[in-house]
Amino acid sequence: MNGPEETTHGDFDPIAFLEEAVKTPSHRDVSEMREFLVATLEDRGADATVDDAGNVLAEKSSSNRDAGPHVVCNTHIDTVTPHVPFERDRNATVAGESGVDVIRGRGSCDAKGPLAALLVGFLAADPDRGRLTLAITPDEEVHSLGAAALTGGLQGTEDSLDGDLYVVGEPTGLDVCTAAKGRFEGTIELSGETAHAAESAGTNAVAAAEGALRAIREFDLARSPHEQLGEARLTPTTIQGGEATNQVPDRCAIVVDRRSIPPETAAEFRESLELDVRAAVPDDVGVEFRLTDRESPFLAAFSTDPDHELVGTLRAAVDATRPGGTESESPDRGGTVRPFSAATEASYFSPAPTVVFGPGDLADETGAVAHSEREYVRVREVEWAGRAVARTLSELLEDDRDAA
Repeated sequence: MNGPEETTHGDFDPIAFLEEAVKTPSHRDVSEMREFLVATLEDRGADATVDDAGNVLAEKSSSNRDAGPHVVCNTHIDTVTPHVPFERDRNATVAGESGVDVIRGRGSCDAKGPLAALLVGFLAADPDRGRLTLAITPDEEVHSLGAAALTGGLQGTEDSLDGDLYVVGEPTGLDVCTAAKGRFEGTIELSGETAHAAESAGTNAVAAAEGALRAIREFDLARSPHEQLGEARLTPTTIQGGEATNQVPDRCAIVVDRRSIPPETAAEFRESLELDVRAAVPDDVGVEFRLTDRESPFLAAFSTDPDHELVGTLRAAVDATRPGGTESESPDRGGTVRPFSAATEASYFSPAPTVVFGPGDLADETGAVAHSEREYVRVREVEWAGRAVARTLSELLEDDRDAA
């Protein structure tokens, strides 16, 4: 396999691709963006397919398919509303840095910039051993049905990827992210008995919320923090109860947002919280905790050993491909091993070693970047991320004799 300094990707220009991708809306319907992606791959000799769940898939396999790892590069093509128009600003001031060449627009960093970088690596790859799969999903920002179908998370599906190593493209500022909290959601239903508010009768479900909220507040007191992600978080977000101002209410509903840490599953969380709330409210109050209905599994927390080969290889590649070869040209940017701050489809690929990586930021010193009207990505970091991915794939899929 070619070394990273020899690696080319034919006529693929990641910045030209990104400019066109940002101009292509994918916040309500990804069809046009998916067609553009498939055409980009096929024009460069890759055999791209679209499965029944709308995922774009392409593979490169060596003659020693079983002698090396199966590496999967994944990200998504959907964006959030509303669409923000494309703009190329070659002299921008962002995060206190002036004279920066940036691409602005919805999806520029989340996640079309990371997609452009993954395409550099995929198109450059020529595996000596193992195989490489590009798996691009259509609905990460909504229900993640595409990723769930690929990994056996939907009824009637199985894990068709079965990867050994996963690189998930998201805006990380070129840091190598090895963990992320999960996100669950559910509703605590407290039930009582109605009565006239002037009488000492009935069972007040709203009053019982005091105990339920205490149980929520104390839920994690005895739980140890995760070594990478710290403490889990449980937040009551909305509460509704009662129908009349002169009536003892027989219903109260509390919605909770859970940011989980490994190894907690959604089912374990539901059972544990229901038991704690049951113990914290009067015996005559009914308690039921239901997770929010969704067709795909919740995005659970995941973590990868920071000392794993995948992490070290990608981190070294970021440093080796740094623009100018020095820290001074990209101060405080790239190469840090840390958790990712948002839930991602990476959770579906765990427990296989998984990292989240890409150009761009969820937020900068000014405020939100991804999912905001000011979304942007630095051009030099898209190019840099592409070089780092290409180098990483080269080292992971090269022949053992070359690696020695």
